[in-house]
Amino acid sequence: MSDWKTRLTLEHPCWNGYRELIRRLPDAHFPLPADLDRLLAPGQANAAGRPIRFRAACELPGVAYEKHIYQTGEVSTRENSWHDLFNALVWCRFPELKAAMNAVHYRHLAEQQNGRRGPRRDALTLLDESGVIVTTTRQGLLDALRARDWRAAFLDHRQDWLDAGLMVCGHAILEKFQSPYRSMTAHALLVLLDDNAYLADLDIRLAGGIANGSRLDTPADLSPLPLMGVPGWWTEGPQDAVFYADSKVFRPPRRI
Repeated sequence: MSDWKTRLTLEHPCWNGYRELIRRLPDAHFPLPADLDRLLAPGQANAAGRPIRFRAACELPGVAYEKHIYQTGEVSTRENSWHDLFNALVWCRFPELKAAMNAVHYRHLAEQQNGRRGPRRDALTLLDESGVIVTTTRQGLLDALRARDWRAAFLDHRQDWLDAGLMVCGHAILEKFQSPYRSMTAHALLVLLDDNAYLADLDIRLAGGIANGSRLDTPADLSPLPLMGVPGWWTEGPQDAVFYADSKVFRPPRRI
């Protein structure tokens, strides 16, 4: 896999926050755990204070994934796995959020009696795998997204996207962007910003909300987001009224 980076169109905005991390990785071979370790921030640790390290999955046979991360700081990483590569990159991009999610999984695993995950862990899994974070100071944009009013969200509020933030935190979404398609949909955590300072410590603030239970109790706390509707994210044609009228991509809310 010496040409592995050619699979990624790094100019696309989905790689914002990851582009420089990827460029720091070696070109000559698919990243190894040691390569990924070098991307970690100094002193990066999990919620239990254990240093995060990426470890080859073949060296950790039979371990319980989330439990092992919490107890040791070691993130099991499979050889030549795109999915695990992108998971590692999210650990580097959102270290506090990932640590908080891991801690909640660990705590719920210790408490559960019937083997079922429950709605909170389901929500965290959706965010971890297919999540994005939308940040804006415009309440109207968030309201339109929650209502699945796609014309309002992407056309009427189009200018609002200029100063909105859209950050991928789901590693399965990053994996899909090797071969993006029109109907790609993420689960969005919608965040109303009250000032620019909040954006600077977004990772810490979101992690705090996950840890104390004030954010993300059920999957319903996440909003579906057709990613190619976001201005600038679909590059294969115009994003016009005809594009947004495709109900197979921009699905209306379910009627109750």
